[in-house]
Amino acid sequence: MEIGLGHYLSLAAILFGIGFFGALTRRNAVGLLMSIELMFNSVNINLVAFNRYITPSDFTGQVFAVFTIVIAAAEVTVGLAIVLLIYRN
Repeated sequence: MEIGLGHYLSLAAILFGIGFFGALTRRNAVGLLMSIELMFNSVNINLVAFNRYITPSDFTGQVFAVFTIVIAAAEVTVGLAIVLLIYRN
């Protein structure tokens, strides 16, 4: 049995759903950031899977996934700084 595009899309949809549910139900900032990271990772799975099955000779999916990872790292940095400022006060 070969793993196809539908399997990757199903996995990404499940991860996005879990992250969305966590973002709606979490009350603390760390849990909310973890849920947002989970949604970002599901988007990365979609980007790489579509790139692999639609245009395998290009690297556009991987490049956009790296940009998404950079944005997620910046988001975590800003969120952690906000949490530390609130804790300090």
